[in-house]
Parts: sequence; C-alpha cells; structure tokens
Amino acid sequence: MPSLSQLLTSHESLLVLDAASMNIQVGLLRPGVPASWHNNSGAAGAEIFTGVVTVLNEARLKIADIAAFAFCEGPGSMLGIRTVAMALRTWQVLSNRPAYAYQSLAVAADYERSRDESHNFSVIADARRESWHCQQIDAAGRMRPLQHLPAASLPAGELLTPKNFRAWAQPPRPAGLCSYDLAKIFPAIARSDCFRLVEAPEAFQHEAPDYKKWPVQIHRAAAAPLK
Repeated sequence: MPSLSQLLTSHESLLVLDAASMNIQVGLLRPGVPASWHNNSGAAGAEIFTGVVTVLNEARLKIADIAAFAFCEGPGSMLGIRTVAMALRTWQVLSNRPAYAYQSLAVAADYERSRDESHNFSVIADARRESWHCQQIDAAGRMRPLQHLPAASLPAGELLTPKNFRAWAQPPRPAGLCSYDLAKIFPAIARSDCFRLVEAPEAFQHEAPDYKKWPVQIHRAAAAPLK
C-alpha cells in the first residue's frame, strides 16, 4: 500500500475527494506546490463538484489534466461516498487514470497517533443498529484492522469520534472529538501506507449485502364461485 509521499512522487497531480463527513473536502495535491483545499458543509451531490471546479480553476487546470485520484471509501456517509465513486468512474471512462482509496477512521487514527503515541485509543463512527465502526490503536501503538462491533463490545481505552461525522446514537461511554481536517491530517501522515489502488471506486462495506430471494409467483385472479 503506497503512502501519500509515494503517490506524489509517482503522479504529477492528485485530486482528493472526501464526502464521508458533513464537511465535504476536495483537495488538489501536486509535488512542490502548496496544496489547495475546498471545504463546504452543503449537500454532497453539489459540493463535490463545486469543490472540484474551485480547486481546478485556482490551478488553471481541467479534469483531463489530473493524473490520479484519491478518495475516501468509508466508513461515513454512504450517499456522499457513492456520489464520489460515481464521479470517479465517469472520469475514468473519459480518461483511464488510477484511483486510490483510503479509509476515514484509519487516517484520523493515524493522525492522533502521530500527535501522541503513548496511549491506546479507538476512533469510532456510528454504524447504526447499536453498532459501531471501530479503528483501534493498541497500547503498543499498532493499528488494528477496522472492525464492526456491537456497542457493548467496543474495546477498553479512550474513544474518539471524528468531527462532523453523522451519528444516530450516543456511544456506550463518553467519547471525545478528533480532527477530520484533511488539510492538517495528510501532511502529518504523508509517509503512512494508507492508500490502496482500486480498479473500480466503490463505498467500503464490512460484508457484501445479503438480499433475500423471493420465489417467483404469477399473480392469478381469484376464481369466481360456482353458482
């Protein structure tokens, strides 16, 4: 898995799209050039494209000039993440360019770890139905695999939730806030291996959806009673 530093060494420009939180973040990253970011809390379906136009216009570039994409695959707002995935697939049809996925809780946890490696904690996000996405940093400073846990099974230690993430329930015990400002996070974790090349951008899911199969039955009108 490449790091941000490696991506910027390999590609002349990287367009970052993140709609996992209520704060839609679009960034244009280029080697040797200050990063350009656009943040807005409006509707993802509009703000993603507003952000793209803004950062490209500032750099006097077009979408065809972008060498590669990076996007948050989740956890987070499924509507926002799928809107990003749809946009990336469309742009890849117009011109085949690589797309790299990263996970929201992993970059948030990595940023917190870079600031203080002396304690264990977990970054969590509401997964609904009394369950939570959980990205744990253990007492040795190691990042554990992302988990989907019932509220009662969240690990011991400090709990943190990323700022501006939607929540439908309260954590089972008090949780603090952690940053999800990519303009601050990405420079701090530039050497962390948190990106993954994907063939087709899509929203992250712990398990593939399971759909109930219904037997096919031809509708028949009720027979009239015989007289």
